Amino acid sequence: MSRVVKKSPSLCTDLPLDNTGICTKLQLLKQLLGSCFGPTGRLKQVHNNIGGHVVTTSTSSVLLPAISSSQPFVNMIKTSILNHVSRFSDCGLFAAILCLTLIEQSKLSALTANVAIKVNKHLLGVCTTYLQREDCDCKVKLDFCSSQNLITLARSVVSSKPGCVLTEAETLQISKLVVQAFLLAIPCDEPGVVSLGKTVTVTVEGYSVVHSAVFPGLLIHITDALSLNKVQNQPLTPLRMVVFSASLAGDLSELEEGTIELHPDADIDSQILDQLLELGKQMVKEEVKLFLCQKVIHPVLQHFLRSHGIIVIERLGIALMEPLIQLTGAQPVATLHTTIPKKAYGKVGDVSIQQFGSKTLLYLHPLKESAICTMLLCHRNETMLSELKVVCQKTEHVLRLTLKEPSALLGEHE
Repeated sequence: MSRVVKKSPSLCTDLPLDNTGICTKLQLLKQLLGSCFGPTGRLKQVHNNIGGHVVTTSTSSVLLPAISSSQPFVNMIKTSILNHVSRFSDCGLFAAILCLTLIEQSKLSALTANVAIKVNKHLLGVCTTYLQREDCDCKVKLDFCSSQNLITLARSVVSSKPGCVLTEAETLQISKLVVQAFLLAIPCDEPGVVSLGKTVTVTVEGYSVVHSAVFPGLLIHITDALSLNKVQNQPLTPLRMVVFSASLAGDLSELEEGTIELHPDADIDSQILDQLLELGKQMVKEEVKLFLCQKVIHPVLQHFLRSHGIIVIERLGIALMEPLIQLTGAQPVATLHTTIPKKAYGKVGDVSIQQFGSKTLLYLHPLKESAICTMLLCHRNETMLSELKVVCQKTEHVLRLTLKEPSALLGEHE
C-alpha cells in the first residue's frame, strides 16, 4: 500500500528539552502516570485512534507499552522505565514519576545539563548509601521464619492495583496464594546450585476470585475431547511420558532450507506416514502412557496412539515446555528421524481431569516433590482477570527478589 504522505528522512537533534512540544508531552505523561499511582490511583483506558484493542489498566508494565509516541526522547524514557520494571517488577509508576519530576525540576532550575547531572548523581549516591546502612529507618528486614511478613509484602503490591477490583478478603486470599506459589517454587534438599522452579498461571473467566487456587504440578488446557477418554483408565503407578519439540504434522519443515532429491516414483506422504507410525509403535513398545508435542501431531498418529491407550496432547506451546521438562525430567525430542533414547523419557505421578467452567484441564501430578506449580486465577470478567494475572506475576517476582536482598522499604508500592 502506498503512503499518503511521503516519509521524511530521519533527523538527529540535540537539546530535546528546549523543544516545547517534547516538554509538553513529558508533562502530560507525568500527569497520566501520577493519576494511576498508589491505592487510590485511577484506571486508564488506552485506545489507538485508528482502532484496535482497548487496554484498561493502571499497571506500568501494561500501560507504558500501550502508549505510543512519535518523539524518540519520550520513547527512550519509556524504554528505560520498562527495563526497570522487567528487573524489579514493582514501583514502575514511582520510578517513572521520579524520572519525569527530576527532568522537570532540572529544567525549571535553569542549571546547565552538566551541573544537573552531577547534582542528581550526588543525590543518588547519598540515597543509595543511606539505604544500604543497617540503621536505615525506612527499611525493614524480612523474616522468612514467618509467612506473615511475606503475605504483608505481597498484599501491599496486590492492594495497590484498583484494576483488579478485589475486596479485602479477596486481596488477602490472592496474597496468600502468591506466597504459597512462591514457596512451592523453592526446591527443598537440592544439592549444589539451587535453581528456582516455575509458576504457571492459568486463568478462568466468569468465576469468583474465591475459586482461585494453587496446584503442585502442572495444569494443561485441553480442547480435544478425545484426550479425556483414556485419562480415567490409567494405572496408579508412575506414568512414562515423552515430549516432542519438533512438529509431527508430517511435513518437511524441520529439514529447514536445502535441496531434496527425490526418486520420480517416491511417495513422500506415504513414507513420512510410515515413519510416524513406526514412532507410534515404538511408543507402545516402550509403554508410554502420555505423549505430548509442542506443535502439531498428524491425525493418523494421534488415532494410532489413542487406540493403544495413550493420552495425546498437542500444541503445548513453547511457554509450557520448560516447566514440563522440570516437572517430568523428560528431554524434549527434536526429531522423529532417530530412535528415542531411554534418558529422553520422563515420568509423572498421576494424571487427572480438572473442570473449571468451560475450561477442561489435564492435571499432571508430580512424581515426587517438585518446584513446579500452577496458579489458577478466577475473576468475573476478562479485564479484571488480565489485570489480576499481571499483578500476581509481578508480586511473585518481588518475593523472589527478597531471596537476594531480604528487606523492604516502608511506604506505598506501585
